[in-house]
Amino acid sequence: MAKQLRHCSFCGRPESQVEFMIMGQNNSQICNECALQAAEIVKENAVSKSKLPNIHRDNVPKPMEIKEYLDQYVIGQDEAKKFLSVAVYNHYKRLMQEKTNDDVEIEKSNIIMVGSTGTGKTLLARTIARKLHVPFTIVDATVLTEAGYVGEDIESILTRLLQVADYDVKAAERGIVFIDEIDKIARKSDNPSITRDVSGEGVQQGLLKLLEGSVVNVPPQGGRKHPEQKMIAVNTQNILFICGGAFDGIEKKIAARLNTKVVGYSATLEKEHIDKHNLLQYIAPQDLKSFGLIPEIIGRLPILTYLEPLDREALRNILTEPKNSIVKQYLKLFRMDDIELVFAPEVLDYIVDKAIEFKLGARGLRSITETIIMDKMYEMPSKKEPTLFIELPYAISKIEKANVNRLKSA
Repeated sequence: MAKQLRHCSFCGRPESQVEFMIMGQNNSQICNECALQAAEIVKENAVSKSKLPNIHRDNVPKPMEIKEYLDQYVIGQDEAKKFLSVAVYNHYKRLMQEKTNDDVEIEKSNIIMVGSTGTGKTLLARTIARKLHVPFTIVDATVLTEAGYVGEDIESILTRLLQVADYDVKAAERGIVFIDEIDKIARKSDNPSITRDVSGEGVQQGLLKLLEGSVVNVPPQGGRKHPEQKMIAVNTQNILFICGGAFDGIEKKIAARLNTKVVGYSATLEKEHIDKHNLLQYIAPQDLKSFGLIPEIIGRLPILTYLEPLDREALRNILTEPKNSIVKQYLKLFRMDDIELVFAPEVLDYIVDKAIEFKLGARGLRSITETIIMDKMYEMPSKKEPTLFIELPYAISKIEKANVNRLKSA
């Protein structure tokens, strides 16, 4: 008796024309090709339905609540915290706005934060992300280049946001993006050149459409775009952009502007009131233009704020006070090995002094602390000693033996 040939219950093709069949109930079968097609349909249907819950006024954190949360993790920087808190709160209100007859539409106010390295720009962004009810991502501007060149396209910024939102386009379209190292895409020179500034002005021009608000075709996996690739359309109208950068050397631009602001006898009077140790507090949009940002992109970042340089007291507090302070992290690491780590107070003062000497800011506190206790982290897990006490002579000896140049470049 001839063997009965099985057919796919969906496309009707016989078993001989497909790779394999998947059996179901009541002798039903589906071929591998129909199964793959069905999986794609299910995936597209899942992406099209946004799972993001509606934002209600009751569960939106107020600006003071956001700042209080930031205060638990970030020391100082009250001015920047207020700007961030208000911007995020207004972002929520913009998402909740209903269409009315008054034709008033609340537009987004993108932010740019200027501050020296190690003052907490990225930490502020990472901390505020935990408080939000919308997708939030941090991207690095240093890898971006103009379309068609080696590096990542500008649209890859939105790829990160899509990934955070689990490719829920509706959710991503009301998210927040923090662009770090924005100063690294400054125009390299004011002089015309025969070569293109593909990682400077070219990237700034590409960012304009994202910051302003338009429909952008985004490659799902990021990287470079190619013609055969399936794109995802994302509307950036309601995406809030927060930019941060060190803008190393911009103090010279600020000083030059302040010195030429007035002439005559009143000039000397005004100079007496200028705090030369914190020139960033006088920053203005024209200083960003002098540094190398094009006027169009400055206009799309209307809120300009700065981060205070960290003094000795602030650095000392950063070591111990925040919920996730550096000292608390090392205490927890040693506690996992049942070891009680104790720092002498003068050791903490010494770490702060070295961070100021090396001009590393808060970021340098970790590298210096790590250098001091590296040998103990290597030895102590194998020993049965319950307590480790770090004294000043030991800390000084470890820093002096260390490669100081490595710390300075950390």
